[in-house]
Order: sequence, then C-alpha cells, then structure tokens
Amino acid sequence: MGRFEAWLADSGLGITVKQFPQGTRTAPDAARAVGCDVGQIVKSLVFMAAGAPVVALVSGSNRLDESRLGSVAGEPVTKAGAEAARGATGYAIGGVPPFGHATDVPVFMDRDLLAYDVVWAAAGRPDSVFEIAPDRLRELSGAVVADLKTA
Repeated sequence: MGRFEAWLADSGLGITVKQFPQGTRTAPDAARAVGCDVGQIVKSLVFMAAGAPVVALVSGSNRLDESRLGSVAGEPVTKAGAEAARGATGYAIGGVPPFGHATDVPVFMDRDLLAYDVVWAAAGRPDSVFEIAPDRLRELSGAVVADLKTA
C-alpha cells in the first residue's frame, strides 16, 4: 500500500484507489486505463506562484494557462521542479494527488472539472488513481475554482 492509500485509509474518507499496471502517468494513459473521457482525468500540476508552491487541478483535456493561474494564485508563475514538487506535496510529478499533501499547499481547480459526474485523480503513484465527484474533490482539496484553461 502506498503512502497516499495509507493516508486515505486513516482518514476514513471511503475513497478506493485502483491500480493499473499499464500506468496512469499521463492523462491519455489514465483515461485509457480507466475507460473514461480524457477530460475526466484530473491533472495535479505543481507550480510556483509568487515564490510559493501551489497545485492546479486541471481537466485532462485542457492546457493550463499560467497567466490565469497567476491571476488567482499570484505572479510570477513558473512550473515547479521535481524537488520543489516533492518537497511541497510529498509526491513525485506524475503521481501527485489533489489532497493529502506533505505541506499545506494552496489548490486551484479548473472549472471544467465540475461538468462531469465523476473524475479520476492521481493517488500518489504513477499507476494508481481514484474516482471522486468533482464537488467532493473541491471540498477535500480546499480548492479555489477558477477558469484555468488556455482560451
């Protein structure tokens, strides 16, 4: 059992992690493995905004607009390096979950994710995801919902 799975078990949230040996590192890989629309995959992207780490939860079919993230999270916005991402969240890029991070990282959520009944998010490893309703995702991550996709 991975660290995020253990954290979930301890939290009593009732979320079940599913493992896919073929991998779920990218949104298309995860959508293929799960059998859902790529838009239902939650990309957990770690950025530095105004010098501090933030997590952007973006629909798998969208590209993040860094200037839009900057308008809600603070400028300047740059992609976090592997070490900064792991330090802030406790997880490697490609497996960062939307909540349960090592530090209290602000989370921003792509409004387009709310259009789905369920979405799938990374569960701490590049081969594991979990299913969750977007409203519950927003609640558990403490996310600020914003328009984050490129126009």
